[in-house]
Amino acid sequence: MPPPVSPSHSGTRGVGRDDFVSGEAVALDLPSANLGLRVLSGLIDVTLGWALFWLWFLYLMPQISKVVQLDSAFRAGLGTAWTVLVFLALPTVVETLTRGKTLGHLVLGLRTVNDDAGPITIRQAFGRALLGMPELYFFAGVPALVTAAVNPKSKRLGDLVSGTYVIRDRSVAPPARLVFMPPELAQWAASADLAPMPPSLASGIRGYLDRYCDFTPQAQAINGQQLLVRALGFVAPPPPPTAAPRDVLAAIAAERYRRDAERIARNQKLQAALFTPSR
Repeated sequence: MPPPVSPSHSGTRGVGRDDFVSGEAVALDLPSANLGLRVLSGLIDVTLGWALFWLWFLYLMPQISKVVQLDSAFRAGLGTAWTVLVFLALPTVVETLTRGKTLGHLVLGLRTVNDDAGPITIRQAFGRALLGMPELYFFAGVPALVTAAVNPKSKRLGDLVSGTYVIRDRSVAPPARLVFMPPELAQWAASADLAPMPPSLASGIRGYLDRYCDFTPQAQAINGQQLLVRALGFVAPPPPPTAAPRDVLAAIAAERYRRDAERIARNQKLQAALFTPSR
């Protein structure tokens, strides 16, 4: 039996319109976090923020007042400074130093990146924190929830203004079933130019190959020929004319997955380099 060709266990199945491409022309596989993860992460971060905020007024200020006599104006100034520190300065510094991590992100395996799929800058972290004060704390997260619910990448207002979004940093896709490369078509497939296929066509080819033995001989021939005619519009040069439709479709699918596996490996290497602090 010929050796199977399988895609990597993480990543996408091709480069589409929503994929990001780095300066090295490598498509990055950085899936955005869904709304549920964003809400849970926000709850963790907001809970921590309020805990630090009230720490000053309920514990630190009374303790300081026992040692030093403070007038009301000085108390108000210290309270304002503590508020800015907790809600603005601290989130900015933490996200910058951790390259996009907050406590909620760390717990749920998320990370904030810029729209070019690279690490966020201190300016972007500051913008997220600045907008986060009203949308997360002063308005109880309602603006953030509404904005994220209607945005395809679950961006809140701070993300829209700063040019960032949140990715699933620990995302792992389930392993795909194996695809076998017909040995007689391996050389042709390796040298062929495979253009991106519509998802419906790629799924149809995969379903046909997976359920081939369940079809009647007539259905095998008809479905295989129909899929082959459509698939050849995305392949050049055409396969050998004597090749069976099933073998050609299997060769196309196996080669696509092989190339995806190599691309994903490059993506992971590039992503690791992007998020590894330089020494």
